[in-house]
Amino acid sequence: MSGVTEGSAAPPEEATGGQWAALAALCLGFFMILVDSTIVAVANPAIMHAFDTDIDSVVWVTSAYLLAYAVPLLVSGRMGDRVGPRRMYLIGLVVFTGASLWCGMSSTVEMLIVARVFQGFGAAMMSPQTMTVITRIFPPDRRGSAMGLWGAVAGIATLAGPLAGGVLVDTLGWEWIFFVNVPVGVVAFLLAVRYVPVLPTHAHRLDITGVVLSGLGLFCLVFGIQEANSYHWSTRVWLLIGAGVVLLVAFVRYQAVTRGEPLVPLVLFRDRNFCLANVGIASIGFAITSVMLPFMFYAQAVRGLSPTGAAVLMIPMAVLSGVLAPGVGRLVDRVHPRVIASAGFFLLAIAFAWLALVMTPEASSLQLLLPIGLMGIASAAIWSPLSATATNHLSRDLAGAGSGVYNTTRQIGAVLGSAALGSLMAARLSANGLGSGGSSGTDAVELPIFLREQFATAMSQSMWLPMSVLLVGLVASLAFERPRSQIRSREAARARASESAAL
Repeated sequence: MSGVTEGSAAPPEEATGGQWAALAALCLGFFMILVDSTIVAVANPAIMHAFDTDIDSVVWVTSAYLLAYAVPLLVSGRMGDRVGPRRMYLIGLVVFTGASLWCGMSSTVEMLIVARVFQGFGAAMMSPQTMTVITRIFPPDRRGSAMGLWGAVAGIATLAGPLAGGVLVDTLGWEWIFFVNVPVGVVAFLLAVRYVPVLPTHAHRLDITGVVLSGLGLFCLVFGIQEANSYHWSTRVWLLIGAGVVLLVAFVRYQAVTRGEPLVPLVLFRDRNFCLANVGIASIGFAITSVMLPFMFYAQAVRGLSPTGAAVLMIPMAVLSGVLAPGVGRLVDRVHPRVIASAGFFLLAIAFAWLALVMTPEASSLQLLLPIGLMGIASAAIWSPLSATATNHLSRDLAGAGSGVYNTTRQIGAVLGSAALGSLMAARLSANGLGSGGSSGTDAVELPIFLREQFATAMSQSMWLPMSVLLVGLVASLAFERPRSQIRSREAARARASESAAL
């Protein structure tokens, strides 16, 4: 399989302290951009009040960031190969940090939305480089441990966004959800300059036609999905989504026939594990992002919790995921990834179903915390095996392209999950006699007692969609092949055992 050979995927040396320092420096920036995908959600009412605007305008504060984050990922991954992942990461970090300061100083909602677009561009430049550097500085038989730390960061960031947002808004004001990025960004920049190595670049030609087709296709698809609820899934929305699909099909076709160097080398998809890992990361991105919507509305509208109080309920998930993920990463280097990832997907589906069943007005906090804790245990067993399996066979010159594809797939899964759950929640509210949810859902105002049962039922029913999508990830993970690094390690161990027996 040309170009996707494990032997060229990483330097031969063992993982050293310098490599772990580089990973820690990158994870700080990665954590920051993931947190900013969710931190604004709890600040929306405060932003609406500050700018005297409506919900449709304030939703764009989040949508603009997600859109600007998702669309350039394929290009930024490839550009990292061309100019160097360290340089691309640092440029993105400067853009992201500067845009964060701009966000906090915005005087109108329109200015805030534009600043969030630049934040998204910065995040898109940074995100693929983290996986690229891991792939290139850690040998395959140590990469699982590195991806374990990377996965722990992703799991903790899931909670940190709404929790940090709630605390900052309640204490300092909405501006500080952006201002806090400035000192963190400065520290992350200094650490990256000090510890992230300068890696060899590859003289890739920029596939302009591929950039245009993929950019327009992803924009139409992601924008259509994000705005579908606002426009009630009108004909224009479907035409936009259809145009995105057509453009992306044309992009894939062009990548297959171009005589130049493609933006996304289709040789990546000859690797079975890479394809299956992308299916898995799309499903976990869909599920984890979408499940927060009905649960947060339930916690605030039915249980009467503040945004901070609702986010506190998710602490067991974040703590258990963060504590367990590094250990899982070490197991990934030795155990078949099929075993760990499939167990994680199965347990996470069980946790979602369990949580859906106990989301009633009378449920105690303990009844909620138990399945939430199981979610943390399960998610720890998913992130690291997926990322390690996706990158295990990538060669150095394909690391950026592979990372770009993987991160794009995760982000599109998250956007699909958010849009799909928004539509399903509205439908279930209507089916339970609450219309489209009204202001009680979006403003997180505690409901009158006589409406709580119907609202809780609608949110509980919505939970079954992300649970079902996790089963797709389960099927994909069950089809993983054992990484070639593990096969060679086992063969070497058997050879050493045979030599010892012969002596």
